[in-house]
Amino acid sequence: MRVLFLTWRDLAHPQAGGSEVLVDRLALGLMERGHEPAVLCGGPIAPRAYPVVDAGGTYSQYLRAPFAYHRHFADVDLVVDVENGIPFFSPLWRRKPVLCLVHHVHRDQWATRFSPAVARLGNVLESRAMPAVYAHSLFLAVSQSTRHSLATIGVPEDRVRLLTIGAGTDAGDNTVPRSPTPLFVALGRLVPHKRLDLVLRAWRVVHAATGGELVIIGDGPERQRLEAIGGPGVTFAGHVSEEEKWRLLHQAWLLVHGAHHEGWGIAVIEAAACGTPSLAFNVPGVHDAVIDGETGVLVDYETELTAAWALLASEESWRARLGAAARRRAAELTWDATITQFLAAADEAIEMARARAVA
Repeated sequence: MRVLFLTWRDLAHPQAGGSEVLVDRLALGLMERGHEPAVLCGGPIAPRAYPVVDAGGTYSQYLRAPFAYHRHFADVDLVVDVENGIPFFSPLWRRKPVLCLVHHVHRDQWATRFSPAVARLGNVLESRAMPAVYAHSLFLAVSQSTRHSLATIGVPEDRVRLLTIGAGTDAGDNTVPRSPTPLFVALGRLVPHKRLDLVLRAWRVVHAATGGELVIIGDGPERQRLEAIGGPGVTFAGHVSEEEKWRLLHQAWLLVHGAHHEGWGIAVIEAAACGTPSLAFNVPGVHDAVIDGETGVLVDYETELTAAWALLASEESWRARLGAAARRRAAELTWDATITQFLAAADEAIEMARARAVA
């Protein structure tokens, strides 16, 4: 099967995140099973084991993608249109099978990133145009929360399939010991909806009681502002190697996650693979990744985050129980299972298109 992923960014992009990790894992998994994946996305790009074509800049790629598709990939069996705010609306310029992969419906996130006029346009394109244009396509949602959000904008539930994201069984060296002193990690892009400012405010209170270090892994447009309010014991590590990321997750006492919403929360599951529980907010996507009271702790308010953080820091046995359960759950979430689910949805999308063509 020849599969083309239409997506916003390559892993080489400085703001690459969970969406890019997922596409890369899917492409590599398809190759391992004898399929032929490729990626068409905005630059910058880097060499991969599969073909990657630069479709343009952050926004120009949406206009240039149809031309790049017809130039390089018009004979593929399936296009996977990855929605990162808005999709590429590929059914308007491709009559063959299309599968729409959605991480989360953005809604109020538009207003945090764009002017009111652009935010209104984004909302219309996502919540009205997308369901209409993909009326005959199958959707892939990365969590039950995303599946529910798609239903609220008019996508019929019988056209949405669930894709369970793998946990990364390559979680580094499992013999890395837990830090003997308080060490907490936040992992993700430094963008408004990750709410690292809220985590930093809570940390000031927690640090006064526990001491120790908070390491923030990741980079993004919020970094300069966040560094200005960092406070004592905070290290902004920026982009780190995979080896360093896994080492820190193994050593950490907790992953602290402030996100307002997620599609799934891949950082939570990566921490879980290291036996590290998460402290996070009870919000869409995150409450799919964290089982409250079993693999981590979910809270509703900033004051609760601060209190739970300080309490978990003082209760080693509680953290150990949560971490052991988190590791067991992560072991059940394999990338191999993700590829199998994807291929089942891909086959179904192709059969749907064939049936519609015959009718």
